[in-house]
Amino acid sequence: MAQLNFGGVTENVVTREEFPLEKAREVLKNETIAVIGYGVQGPGQSLNLRDNGFNVIVGQRQGKTYDKAVKDGWVPGETLFSIEEACEKATIIEVLLSDAAQIECWPLIKKHLTAGKALYFSHGFAITYSERTGIVPPADVDVIMVAPKGSGTSLRTMFLEGRGVNSSYAIHQDATRKAGDRVIALGIGVGSGYLFETTFKREVYSDLTGERGTLMGAIQGIFQAQYETLREHGHTPSEAFNETVEELTQSLMPLFSGKGMDWMYANCSTTAQRGALDWMVKFHDATKPVFEELYRSVESGEEAQRSIDSNSQPDYREKLNEELRMLRESEMWQTGAVVRKLRPENN
Repeated sequence: MAQLNFGGVTENVVTREEFPLEKAREVLKNETIAVIGYGVQGPGQSLNLRDNGFNVIVGQRQGKTYDKAVKDGWVPGETLFSIEEACEKATIIEVLLSDAAQIECWPLIKKHLTAGKALYFSHGFAITYSERTGIVPPADVDVIMVAPKGSGTSLRTMFLEGRGVNSSYAIHQDATRKAGDRVIALGIGVGSGYLFETTFKREVYSDLTGERGTLMGAIQGIFQAQYETLREHGHTPSEAFNETVEELTQSLMPLFSGKGMDWMYANCSTTAQRGALDWMVKFHDATKPVFEELYRSVESGEEAQRSIDSNSQPDYREKLNEELRMLRESEMWQTGAVVRKLRPENN
């Protein structure tokens, strides 16, 4: 483990050079890792672990995701089991179900958490909000977390490209005195770029804030506001979409992803630089109170309870699909579908 300085703040990080894949395999050579759930994170983490040479099985209920697991090469009765059977066979149980499904399946999982096993999460939700989820692990098991900072799809795609999504890691309970090696080995095994230390509480607070903020909620809201403003002032759908989304995602994001925001600014016109530097202050001042309100809502548990209540409804999936349909069929994203087809790589 290395200590790196980030803007004057020291953090504990682990890289692949310090903890190579061979060491991770040695740490987990006698472990059976059961990935429970094959929805968002399950496929990426389980397939990466399998490709990296770990002993992995999958626990999944019958349905579309079970069928997807079969298509991905998991063999019923050999490497693909019911949730209960997989938990029974495992020494490390990776709970990668949705937060609502974790609550539903917890009695089944807990039954097989015998002494010395490890309980693994990729989100701090269940443990941090235990008074709301009812998920309280027994004292004689390790409770650990590796939280990739990206979708399961990105985790798998970047792994196949020889890269890795950075992940946070945390130890909530070290019953065996080997939780540290276990969690780092698993982080390397699932294909993390580098691992940075956190706690279950800090992870869920930052994650819920980020998802509702700049990662998803805020960016869609800002996109929509700018697109609507341009359209209302007579700009065509193509022009409005290119100036709002396409230029950002295809041209500018690679610049500041590669070398930072200052480098991206330096490689734009002087007119763009001046305007951006002036207006970023206005956007900061306008949105900072919204982010403060959002963080307080996460910290109080209000966001967690809203998620639990909503996702536990029997018609949740139908309502979600309707909301996503409305988003997909909005003019901005219908325009986006056409613009993406016009990219050179698609012609």
